[in-house]
This record gives sequence, C-alpha cells and structure tokens, in this order.
Amino acid sequence: MSTDTEKTTQMFEVGAQYGFSKARRHPSMREFVFATKNGTDIIDLEKTAEKLEAAKEALKTYAQGEKTVLFVGVKAESKKIIKEAAESIAMPYVVNRWVGGTLTNWSEIKKRIARLEEIRTMKESGDIQKYTKKEQLLIDREAEKLNTYFGGIKDIKKTPDLMVVVDPRHEHLAVTEAQKMGVPIIALASTDCDVRNIEHTIPANDGSIASVRFFIEELIAAYKEARA
Repeated sequence: MSTDTEKTTQMFEVGAQYGFSKARRHPSMREFVFATKNGTDIIDLEKTAEKLEAAKEALKTYAQGEKTVLFVGVKAESKKIIKEAAESIAMPYVVNRWVGGTLTNWSEIKKRIARLEEIRTMKESGDIQKYTKKEQLLIDREAEKLNTYFGGIKDIKKTPDLMVVVDPRHEHLAVTEAQKMGVPIIALASTDCDVRNIEHTIPANDGSIASVRFFIEELIAAYKEARA
C-alpha cells in the first residue's frame, strides 16, 4: 500500500470525509466535495491528503525558522487536543474564548497578561499575605479568569507568525484578526467554512474528535520532525 493510499485510508477510518448538508455548503469548499450522499457532502480525501501534505510542508518552514505558531480551537471537540498539541511543542494556544483584540489590540492584551504575571509573582513571594482574606479571594478569582483567557498565550512576546485553527467558521473572530494582521493560517475546515482567504486549507471533518486528533497529530509530527 502506498503512503498516499495508507493516509487516505486512515482519514476514512476517522470519518474525515463527512461534511455538512449540501444546504450548508460554502461555495469556497465546492472544489473539495467528492459527492453528496443522503443530503450530506462527502469530502474528497485524495484532495485532503494533498492539502494536508502542503500544510505540513508549510508548517515545517516555520518550525525550522523557530517562528511562533498560535493554535486555536475553542469547540468542545478540539480544545483538549489543541491544548495538548500546543504544549507538546511549547507553542501558545487559545482553547476557551477568543478575546476580541487578542491580535489587533495586543497592547491591551499585554496588560492583562502582565497582571496575571503580577499575581503569580505576588503569590510566590508571599506578598499576597498583606491583603485581607476577602481581598485574596478576589485576587484569586481575578487570576483564575485571566488564566482561563490568557494562560495559553502568556509567553507570546509579539504577533504570532502563523495560526493553526480548527473550524474557521466557528473561530471567525480569530481568523478575521489574523487576516487583518497579515498572519497566515492553516485551517482544518469542513464544508460549511469560508476558506477564500486562508493560505492552507485542510478540507475535512472538523467536528469529530477522532478526525481533529488525526490532523492535529499529523501537523505536530511534521513540526517535531522539522525541529529535530
């Protein structure tokens, strides 16, 4: 079995071929639809395999250049996978809520990250003890909230060089900000997504845990290979 055929078989086994109903199809995804069965679009996995390889090659160039890659996946199906994947290569991630301005208003976001770091330092040094119990409780709540939204990006020093996103339709705010800032995107996208301005589209089921895990693991493996 050739590598391409083996890869296509693996994608088939995780249900990567299932898109949404034809009625929900975005015109920009038409070229990736192989057929429509019982009203559901079936994605052409041979094209998916080609696009996956192109995305992996692109990602490798960023890995070799030690660039910052931001991973975004807020949906329940993807958040755990995205967090684990990003952490495995020490890259930033957003898996809870995309806060408006994360890229386009970075100066303001930096202030919130700085506050999170300030609280962490305060706890480590014991300086937090100078506050009353009630004040400490409020500070803890503040830190918890800040960590939820910004914990995954606390080490970013500048605009990321690349964004990897699962379901650009769901993460349209992140995609829009990346495009405004000139950050190229690798996107795992199902048939309901607008991919007209996305540099590297991987057409596949973006709503299945098995499918999302397969493609993210492929990308991470490529990144690690390039770094090695």
